[in-house]
This record gives sequence, C-alpha cells and structure tokens, in this order.
Amino acid sequence: MSGYVIGTDLGGTKILTALADINGTVLAELRQPTGAGEGPERVIERIVDSITALQHKCGVPPGALMAAAVVVPGPELDTGQGIVHFSNNLGWRNVELKKVLQNRLQVPVYIENDANAAALGEHIYGAGDGIQDMVYITVSTGIGGGIIINGRIYRGVSDGAGEIGHMTIMPDGPPCTCGNVGCLEALASGTAIARAALELIEEGGGEAVIKAAGGNINEVDARAVAAAALNGDAEAGVIINGAARALGIGIANIVNVINPPLIVLGGGVMESRELFWPVMERELQDRCFKVQLKNLKVVPAALSTRAGVLGAAALVLQNLEICS
Repeated sequence: MSGYVIGTDLGGTKILTALADINGTVLAELRQPTGAGEGPERVIERIVDSITALQHKCGVPPGALMAAAVVVPGPELDTGQGIVHFSNNLGWRNVELKKVLQNRLQVPVYIENDANAAALGEHIYGAGDGIQDMVYITVSTGIGGGIIINGRIYRGVSDGAGEIGHMTIMPDGPPCTCGNVGCLEALASGTAIARAALELIEEGGGEAVIKAAGGNINEVDARAVAAAALNGDAEAGVIINGAARALGIGIANIVNVINPPLIVLGGGVMESRELFWPVMERELQDRCFKVQLKNLKVVPAALSTRAGVLGAAALVLQNLEICS
C-alpha cells in the first residue's frame, strides 16, 4: 500500500504543515504565519497553499494524497462535524473547517483539538512510544492536556475531555480566562507565573526578575522568573515553587482518578523542569496512593513544538487504520 497524508498544526501565530508517507515518516515540513487577523477564509487559503507546496516539493502526484488532519486550538470544537465553534486564539466562531477543506482538497479531512493531537503525537512518536495509556500535559501560556486510552484519544461525550488546565485547585484563587477561579492554569501557567511576578514588582520587590528581563518590566515573563530562580533569587523561587506545587496537586488528582502508567509534561514552562520536578514529586508522594505511584512514570515530552503536527499525521493514519 502506498500513499501520503498531511498533518497541519494551526496555531494562533503559525501554521506548521507536514507531509508523511503511510509509515508515518515525515518527508517535508513547511511553516508560515497564520495571519489570523485576516479572517478564516485567508487562513484556510494558507493551509491549502502549504499542502500544495509540500506535494509539489515531494513530487506527490494527483490522487496520491489519502487524507489530511488539522489540529486547532479550542476550546469549543466539534471534531465529528469538523466545526470550530469558538477558538479565542484564532478569533473564529462557527467555522466549518472540515467541510471547506474537504471541498478544496477532495480527500477526507479530520479536525482535532491541538492538545489532544500533541498527546497522540507523543504517544506514537515521542515519550509515550509503546505505552497504550497516558496523559499529556502542556504547561505554556496556558495549560492544556490530552488523555490517551488504549492508544486512542479520549474525547468525552462532548469533545471536552482533557481540559486539565481548568480543574479547580484553589476554590478562592485567582480568576482564570475560562471564567472560573483557582484553576490550575490560573496558578501554574506561564501567564500565572508572570502575573505573580508583576504583582511582586508592584509591591516593591522583584529586582532580580526585572534584571533577568533585561531591565524592562514589559519583558517580565515566566522565563525571566525561572532565570532569576535559577540564579538563587528567593522571591522568584517562591513564585516558581507555588506554581510547581499547584501543578503537583493537579497531577496527583489525575493520578488518583485515572491511575495512568505515564504522564508526559511538555510546553515552554517545562523547559525549566529542574525547578519544578522536586516540588511536584513531593506533592505526588504526599497526595497519591502508594500503589499508584509504584507503577507511575512522569517524564518530559520528547517532541517539543512538533508534537501537534506529528499528532495530526498520526490521527490520519489511525483513522485510515494504517497505524494503531
């Protein structure tokens, strides 16, 4: 059997498209700006242009493309119908992405949540290779996740499963962008870490954080806080420890409910994992049943920014029943 598949990771700032063969080998990739402010029609045109360019580059003849998948930031997707009901990163509402792309490409098109696709990418190609059940968590600007059960994405009854960043950790905690308060995302994301640092600066502290940000308060972010903490700054350390503790509590909740053998941690904030791991592990030891910890591994993600696009390609191959 021969043929090719397309995986596209559609983000708020970039479109990353990959062409793969039916063995899952990526033959070529293409990255370009999303230009989300220009509206859905122009973004979809860029997706089609990317696919066409990769086919031409790799000499894929007409009819050899078997299917495509596009992964999209949520929160409100109908993966079955392929409708993006709402994506705040893209500014989209009620976009029939699957229908439009299938009409343009004349092949089956699958739509998936970006965190779910990243989970599948890590499962097939990355840190979860060979593991049938796992949970993927990305800690970045926000916190997202995906659950893999028996090698497949678990979506829930309304495509809402895996919203790990929106479990409540602190009932009276800071407000979250979802409208709730005290969510894991509001306590442990890159945005939450930066917010805590800015609050510290407003109170007259945070000199080391400002220095790590090049002296520019407008450049204070989670990376600057982590850099200050790594240099031994106690104030930055308190912020990081608070985020790490919240993350550990969230992971412990997942472990106690799902009892997975593997949790994979990705995202930009986890680039400073040496700051997070000891605190997280203490929370797991304190909050999880010992029998669950005995068979649990918590590991860093392996695919970095390519998890989504590789997950998209894997999604196509699964739907075509070419890979498990």
